[in-house]
Amino acid sequence: MALGRAWSVAVTGIDGQVVEIEADIGGGLPGVKMVGLPDTALQESRDRVRAAVANSGAKWPDSKVVLALSPATLPKVGSVYDAGLACAVLNAANIVPLDLLEKTILLGELALDGRLRPVRGVLPAVLAARRHGWCKVVVPTATLSEAALVEDVDVYGADTLADLVRWLQGDGPLERPDEHRAPPRPVRGDLSEVVGQHEARRALEVAAAGAHHLMLTGPPGVGKTMLAQRLPGILPELTEAHALEVTAIHSVAGSLSPDRPLVTEPPFVAPHHTATVSALIGGGTGMAKPGAVSRAHRGILFLDEVAEMPVKTLEALRTPLEDGEVRVARRDGVARYPARFQLILAANPCPCAPARDADCICAPAARRRYLGRLSGPLLDRVDLRVRMQAVSTSALMGDTGESTEEVRARVENARAAAAERWAAHGWSTNAEVPGPALRQKFRLAPAALRPLERALRKGAITARGADRALRVAWSICDLEGAASPSELHVATALEFRDRGTA
Repeated sequence: MALGRAWSVAVTGIDGQVVEIEADIGGGLPGVKMVGLPDTALQESRDRVRAAVANSGAKWPDSKVVLALSPATLPKVGSVYDAGLACAVLNAANIVPLDLLEKTILLGELALDGRLRPVRGVLPAVLAARRHGWCKVVVPTATLSEAALVEDVDVYGADTLADLVRWLQGDGPLERPDEHRAPPRPVRGDLSEVVGQHEARRALEVAAAGAHHLMLTGPPGVGKTMLAQRLPGILPELTEAHALEVTAIHSVAGSLSPDRPLVTEPPFVAPHHTATVSALIGGGTGMAKPGAVSRAHRGILFLDEVAEMPVKTLEALRTPLEDGEVRVARRDGVARYPARFQLILAANPCPCAPARDADCICAPAARRRYLGRLSGPLLDRVDLRVRMQAVSTSALMGDTGESTEEVRARVENARAAAAERWAAHGWSTNAEVPGPALRQKFRLAPAALRPLERALRKGAITARGADRALRVAWSICDLEGAASPSELHVATALEFRDRGTA
């Protein structure tokens, strides 16, 4: 009887846990038995691994092989364990020594000819390995640039199982990552291309300064989608910590580009208006995959034609908007994904959507029912609402507005002021500040709060709406370089909540 070991990582959501892989070669009829809650893909790896070992020039044992993955109570999903399974068997057969193997995490799927294929979730797996004290990780060469984003870990890339075995035997090197260089910011449409719409442009700038949610309504062709698509251009780049967090989500989702392994700018996710709850929030069989709200983490979730979306899908947004994360339960466990995003909504005022309200042919009940899909609790979570009008001829032929670079400079200054103010409390944007902190520790002067008190007395806003108006007031204040919001700033924030859906 011989026993071999190797180590890999199980990724659940964007969290990882080190998995010990044991291989026992004992007496009995030839065959492979796997235990440790493997899913279907992992069960099938028995045949993949056996063929890969044989086609890599090594001999598979001619007796019974038992493979165990621990912790035994943790569901194991996917083919990421293939490389570890093969090396555990080879270690038990005295082909691979334990010297390097016991210090190394192995990740990768095996092809039948022994090639190492890329897998999803390499970045969170390497982050988990570092967190648990491991300092060496071997990944497929195709994911080497992604794994190299993690500091303080020696990352190696292997093309084939034969290369990996030779390295473990001390007979050959593995590929090392090149020095990482941040990719240039992609070229997007410029804000100066949007004609007119000064109020909407101002709302977009305020939303960018404080990471606030925004709703744009108006007839087709007035620039709602153009404005939303230009929002990423005026946002500052992600910090290093946020970039790794966002990249880990996209790694699990399988949407990382090999040319841009690190997501350095706020993501822009725009699902179709027929998207299901699972597509928006996350889902799938086995272990839940991240949905649009998680792929938009630290960026923008743009819902165009939002009034055409199913009510059930829209209402599913309420929890992630408040909590900043989603927890999706599926057969193989509960996946937790962060989902702190900016929600940008765009909708026509009614089904017929004429250029002028006077030309509308919809019945009053149809108009109410159209935007009525957006419930009061959902709209109450939207900080800024703007009703856009058709562009006049003079605006269409007039001078262009400010460019993206000019607006981004003001937004970056406003974000820096907010980050400095809230740094001691662990918040980075105005949208993250809790209501109690705004009302107590950072309470405004009585004169500045007068517009808010009048709105609350009239029942025009809820308590949650008042907190959101205060956050917007702080963002307007930061854009103007003031020390604290004035009565005008609070009144302007309230005006942005009153318009847009009438």
